[in-house]
Amino acid sequence: MPQTITEKIIAKHCGKEEVSPGELVNIDLDVILAHEVTTPPAISALERNGIDQVFDPDKIVVTPDHFVPNKDEKTAELAKRLRDWVKKHKIKNYYEIGRHGICHTILIENGHVLPGMTVVAGDSHTCTHGVVGAFGMGIGSTELAAAIATGKSWFIVPETIKVEINGELGKGVYSKDVMLQILSKLGVDGATDKVIEYVGSTIDAMEVEDRVVLTNMAVEAGATLGIINPDKKTIKYVEQRSNKKYDLVKSDADAKFSSHKKFDVSSLEPMVAVPSLPSNGKTVSKVKDVKVDQAVVGSCTNGRIGDLREAAAVLKGNEVHKDVRMIVIPATTKIYKQALREGLLEQFIDANATVSTPTCGPCLGGHMGVLAEGERCIASTNRNFVGRMGHPKSEVYLASPATVAASAIDGKVADPRKYL
Repeated sequence: MPQTITEKIIAKHCGKEEVSPGELVNIDLDVILAHEVTTPPAISALERNGIDQVFDPDKIVVTPDHFVPNKDEKTAELAKRLRDWVKKHKIKNYYEIGRHGICHTILIENGHVLPGMTVVAGDSHTCTHGVVGAFGMGIGSTELAAAIATGKSWFIVPETIKVEINGELGKGVYSKDVMLQILSKLGVDGATDKVIEYVGSTIDAMEVEDRVVLTNMAVEAGATLGIINPDKKTIKYVEQRSNKKYDLVKSDADAKFSSHKKFDVSSLEPMVAVPSLPSNGKTVSKVKDVKVDQAVVGSCTNGRIGDLREAAAVLKGNEVHKDVRMIVIPATTKIYKQALREGLLEQFIDANATVSTPTCGPCLGGHMGVLAEGERCIASTNRNFVGRMGHPKSEVYLASPATVAASAIDGKVADPRKYL
């Protein structure tokens, strides 16, 4: 029977020739990702049940990332709990402060996740890892506890939606704009409990790190996973980061999909998702006279080196508006160091922006940019729900790093194309 890439990966990891949507399966896990927010509750669940083991310490990757550095005693305790657990079970893949970063970026950057693998984490954006043709799924802390102890996880085989994207992107238009357009059509529940498989000439033209935005934000349409069939770019990308063997799995040409959505992005303009849903995408020309107090470039969605370059290109020769606080957050320590070598950090500072250590920080209203009542932020993050970045009466607008930078200069939502 013809199979999608997702069905093939699942089948191999549960010892079957093939699987079908709706089937309940128990799969073997190649990687478990852990951070300081959802892993300590999983550790507690294990302890309550008298379990003091991990299935394989070499298959667990750990980094503190949501509250880095710790913002208070509670977050310090979470980080310490994680650190002590790592030491106790001799988990070697631990990225402590100084070589840390946002978990999803760390995994891909360091070659921990490869095509054909299965990875779970207590984090909804684990779907990010489909960018290299892997199966990545977010699970709850109780399920995470079971996975840590057994190396297995259960779920129902999802249906797959094929999202085909064609057309050449214009100046000042990026993968974030593409994703905001897709979400504006699918809605926040248009792919609930399904897989979004991205195909098309636009995907083929994108570099792997640009594709990350699409798999990362698949969950904003309710999807279990966003995935892209590996190509030559994928192979080059992963083999520069790992010498481990992997399975190059792809969808069959006649695989069955629950639906087929087509998008032509040839005439796409920069997009902005207005409060308070990621699906509220509008062209930047339709979001007029919206003043902003804060601008944030970063997160697991748009904190890579290419994102920093995009923002820096807009800021070049300009300054952040006197009424705006601009915060730039490289996703990992490696990206921070590369941006330093390229002079990007100095460029941000010269433009009157501030640069943070890698952290999820303001994306989830953690720290390093929490909003007060009535404040408005434009960010390259992934969610703009009510209260997501701070006070329930604050607002978040989502956009590409370039649009965020242009808005920081103008003091209001702005089109980046005039600065490029």
